[in-house]
Amino acid sequence: MKRWIKFLFFVGIPICILVIFGLSYYFGISPRLKLNGKDKIELNLNDKYDEKGVIAKNLFGNTKFKVKVKGKVNTNKVGTYKLEYYVKSGILTKKIYRIVEVKDKIPPTITLINGNEINVCPNTEYVEQGYSATDNYDGDLTDKVEIIKGKDFIKYRVKDSSNNTTVVERKLIYCDKDAPILELKGQENMRITKYSKYLESGYTATDNCDGDLTANVSVTGSVNTSKEGTYILTYSVSDKEGNITTKTRTVKVYIPSTSYNPQYQNSTIYLTFDDGPSASITPKVLDILKEEGVKATFFVINHNDSLNYLIKRAYDEGHTIALHSYTHKYNLVYSSVDAYFNDLTAIENKVKNITGGTHKIIRFPGGSSNTISKNYNIGIMSALVRETANRGYIYYDWNVSAGDAGGGAKNSSDVYNNVVKNLSHNKTNIVLMHDLEKNYMTLNALRDIIVYGKNNGYKFAAIDNTTPQVKQKVAN
Repeated sequence: MKRWIKFLFFVGIPICILVIFGLSYYFGISPRLKLNGKDKIELNLNDKYDEKGVIAKNLFGNTKFKVKVKGKVNTNKVGTYKLEYYVKSGILTKKIYRIVEVKDKIPPTITLINGNEINVCPNTEYVEQGYSATDNYDGDLTDKVEIIKGKDFIKYRVKDSSNNTTVVERKLIYCDKDAPILELKGQENMRITKYSKYLESGYTATDNCDGDLTANVSVTGSVNTSKEGTYILTYSVSDKEGNITTKTRTVKVYIPSTSYNPQYQNSTIYLTFDDGPSASITPKVLDILKEEGVKATFFVINHNDSLNYLIKRAYDEGHTIALHSYTHKYNLVYSSVDAYFNDLTAIENKVKNITGGTHKIIRFPGGSSNTISKNYNIGIMSALVRETANRGYIYYDWNVSAGDAGGGAKNSSDVYNNVVKNLSHNKTNIVLMHDLEKNYMTLNALRDIIVYGKNNGYKFAAIDNTTPQVKQKVAN
């Protein structure tokens, strides 16, 4: 026993001392880790993360240690990021941690269509004008908007994924401060010749609260076409809240440069346009007719429906809409009596759907005297002349031609001369022209033809059921 005690005293104790000394030395040379900056950092979304690093130093002041970092910070994405800093020393690994929290603190944006204040018609329900919500992080949040309705307000509330909340209020003002919209059909400044007939082009009135007020429009003033001068017609309409809109039309009655001759009072020019409407010519033809106070007749064919508004416009402005053909293809139209009426019915139905009116005035493709129909059916024109009359239609040919559709006219001067040289005070002047696409020579001659007619004692009219029928000799 004494031997073991002696052994431990002389051998064990020195070994323990050596072990303790060794461990103290080992841990003395091992580094200690210390964060530069805070161990918890908060950043706003999209801010720049500045890595401060760590200090690795042992008890002897040595800092030459290779510190590695595990983890990354994405400041473009909301979240909590844990960074691990570590260094290996022998069999030991020292670690330290930093927490970085990326937050979105920007609230969403709510945009109200038509503003934060809106007038609402008295005694009506507010109709939502619309809104949108967007967030810098979540994007479109429109479908997440919560609507809170009050008596005189609407609140719009939305929250993003970071619980940032935005509330916007729209104030509802129950009043009617908007006057009715009054629109005059036709020209607001008109010129008509002495002894002609003034025809009111009409008007429409609508109100944001009261709807259609056309029947409430009052018109004051009159036009005396037997006396030269300038006449003012005043149109006025008010809504239930007393908001008033007033417009005026000026009508100038004048004597043409050539003195009016009463013996010509029945000399009439009927301007007719075939094969329209067209997008480039028909609107400008209608503009000129408005400005000159002249009514005309349009023998229409089928075009794409985007031009239907021109037929409606011409009808609303007092012109006669007559029937020409649906296809204008001779081989189809003149193949048989049934084929002709199938074609005619098609264009008749189309025009009726556009205008709501009944239209029985027609013009045969190529006129009643055409001979091209012989190529498809001998005697077809003679049969059609009889049958159209039996079915209640009345056809009109022409006795004055502008020559603007393969008839020799090359420019506006030719069109003008072809017309004016063949006018007569001793006949019903039915003038054939065409409002075909890009037919600018007829468009450019139209106003001069009208001025010539006015200055030489003619009046203008649209064909109606009382117009003397002008017929050519049937050749098939």
